[in-house]
Amino acid sequence: MNQKNVDAAFQLACERYAELGIDAKAAVKKVLRIPISMHCWQGDDVRGFENADGDLTGGIQTTGNYPGRARTPEELRGDIDFAMSMIPGSHRVNVHACYAEFAPGKRVDRDQLGPEHFKNWIDWAKAKKIGMDFNPTIFSHPKFNGWSLASRDKKTRDFWIKHTQCTRRIAEAIGKALGSPCVNNVWIPDGMKDIPADRATPRAILEESLDQCFAEKLNPKYMLDSVEAKLFGIGAESYTAGSHEFYMGYAVKNQTLLTLDAGHFHPTEVISDKLSSCLLFVPGILLHVSRGVRWDSDHVVILNDEQLAIAQELVRLNQFNRIHIGLDYFDASINRICAWVTGMRAMQKSLLMAMLEPRKQLLDAEKKEDYATRMALFEASKMLPFGAIWDKLCMDEDVLLDTDFMAEIKKYEANVLSKR
Repeated sequence: MNQKNVDAAFQLACERYAELGIDAKAAVKKVLRIPISMHCWQGDDVRGFENADGDLTGGIQTTGNYPGRARTPEELRGDIDFAMSMIPGSHRVNVHACYAEFAPGKRVDRDQLGPEHFKNWIDWAKAKKIGMDFNPTIFSHPKFNGWSLASRDKKTRDFWIKHTQCTRRIAEAIGKALGSPCVNNVWIPDGMKDIPADRATPRAILEESLDQCFAEKLNPKYMLDSVEAKLFGIGAESYTAGSHEFYMGYAVKNQTLLTLDAGHFHPTEVISDKLSSCLLFVPGILLHVSRGVRWDSDHVVILNDEQLAIAQELVRLNQFNRIHIGLDYFDASINRICAWVTGMRAMQKSLLMAMLEPRKQLLDAEKKEDYATRMALFEASKMLPFGAIWDKLCMDEDVLLDTDFMAEIKKYEANVLSKR
């Protein structure tokens, strides 16, 4: 699009928003200050670098075999670099423990991982001046047999406790090296396919295991613990030890962060409604923004109603110092670069749109119990010229507009991805 046309449309849009008391330019500046943690596992279908041909287990499944999957750390970081070149602002990258890199003949198991196995990731992030987040990888491993931290078997349990303890130290080292707190998010797929006779024992075991995982006091300036619930998983449809109620209670009791994943609840539940309640009782929240279609299917994030509702709650709460935003999905049926760029930009669009709603008028109407005016304002805000503000943001940040970035991705696909 022509720069002159973008500038003209932006000026008219700013004037329209100003009529409602909204400073569009200030909203743009606020959005660009909010980092989003981009998940590395979209680029290689959650395979990691321990055993690239290994099968996914523990309720994790990718669908599709679109060509161009990253096969090496260098390819994956190169793909992330290219994707980030089309995303405005400065962001973070989220890495799982299975993305460790080993010198020839020096491979160790997950219970022996250390910061040295993520040196290349840290050096890369430092060069890009971005932060990193981290996760234990408690799936796709011979020692995961449907159970890990909630296992009745002590040997199994001890292995995963040691692994989680390792990841906390790695996260602390990452945060210290990059000068930004690294969120270490614990998620386990433990559960049962059919109805259990004993729901309580695995949860009691899980609490004890987590207490051991978090026993070592690490500096919150560099590392933040978070725990993540799930409704169910493949092979764990009837019972999940780490339910929302379990982790909500654990996070409140132990004052850890609580992870809310948009796909980890019943299809009639939404995490946007949970944010204001959870923030009353936990020190912070990690968001895993995803898009479930009928189930926790991890579709690419788009600008839909629930995505906008999540962003609206974040903006209305205005507690970004306590909220960490990350994406979590993996689609192997389409170009993986496009999946990253589309999802990251959709998160930013939703935040910008939320910042451009007529907040004062909405609150005034609500305080007066004038709910008809409130509804009319909500409807009117949907028609405001948001697109002109977004286009100007992209152009000023020197990234391609929505109508243009696919052409560059197709070139990258032809010149790089198709040769793998």
